[in-house]
Formats: sequence, structure tokens, C-alpha cells
Amino acid sequence: MKDSEIVDLYWKRDENAIRESDVKYGKMLRSVSNNFVSTEQDAEECVNDTYFKAWNQMPTDRPDKLGAYLTKIVRAVSVDRYRAETADRRGGPAIASEELSDMIPSDFSIDDHIDSQLLKETLNAFLSGLPKFSRIVFVKRYFYCESIMQICADTELTSSQVKTSLFRTREKLYEILKKEGLI
Repeated sequence: MKDSEIVDLYWKRDENAIRESDVKYGKMLRSVSNNFVSTEQDAEECVNDTYFKAWNQMPTDRPDKLGAYLTKIVRAVSVDRYRAETADRRGGPAIASEELSDMIPSDFSIDDHIDSQLLKETLNAFLSGLPKFSRIVFVKRYFYCESIMQICADTELTSSQVKTSLFRTREKLYEILKKEGLI
């Protein structure tokens, strides 16, 4: 089923929208959620919460890319779940985006500024200007929160190559954010 047809089902309040979303995107959403939460059950709950939010908050502009829309929701839900799970613990696994904080001054919070239109435009321009390989590695690590080993398996690169690519890309991003006055 096409994304536009599934979105129409959401707007018609047809419960088949959730079933069709799960058929088309469920595996991907669970995979993204699993990169953040500790159990399959938690990932499943995050996916269910995603469908609930989509049901209640389908935007009026009707997303053309339902997969991207649902992925954004599941990522936010999963990050919230991760933070709730690790709030009282020290030394828990770091969310990959925290690696970016090494390149950015401590008074700048990615989470606080992520909705800034200028930051979105700058990041989009930055990502579109990267070579395809670097863009894929960067997005896999910092949006989908995949481990270095997962990225290596997907791209057939060595751990060293992935880490070097990420380091260089973070340095470029830092310079662009600095030039734009975002840090």
C-alpha cells in the first residue's frame, strides 16, 4: 500500500492504518527502537506508542514519506524511554548523538536547539553536501543510533574507517555550526 493511501486511512480514522503501517514499516521501526532501548518488549512498546501518536497527531500537511514521519516519532519515543531507563544509573550506554557533544561547547545542547529552523536548514545543507558514503555513515550513527559494528556490517567497512569518517564529519559539522553562529 502506498504511503498516501495509509495516511488517508489515518485521516478516515480507519484502524487498518495502524495494521498497514506495521506491515510496511514495523520491522524498520523496531530496529530503530532497538538501538535505544534495552529489550525487545520495550522496543515493541515504543513502536505501539508511535502508532498511537501518529493516530492522534497526523499532521494536516499529510506526510509524503510516512516512513520518515514514523521513524522520527519512534526515535523520539525511544530516546525518552532510554533516558527514563538510565536516569538513575551512571555509566550506562551513551546515546550516539552524545558523541557530538565532544565537538560542541558544553553550553550548547543539540536537543534544545534541534527544532530551530536555522539549525535544520544548516544540517540539511551540510548532509546534502557530504559524499554519499559519509552521509550514510553519519545518519546511521547519529539518527538511527546504530553501533559502529552495525555500520561496519552494513557498509563492509572496517571499524577504523567508520570511526575516522565520523570523526572527520563531526569536525566539518563543528566548523559549519561555528561559521553559522549556532555555537
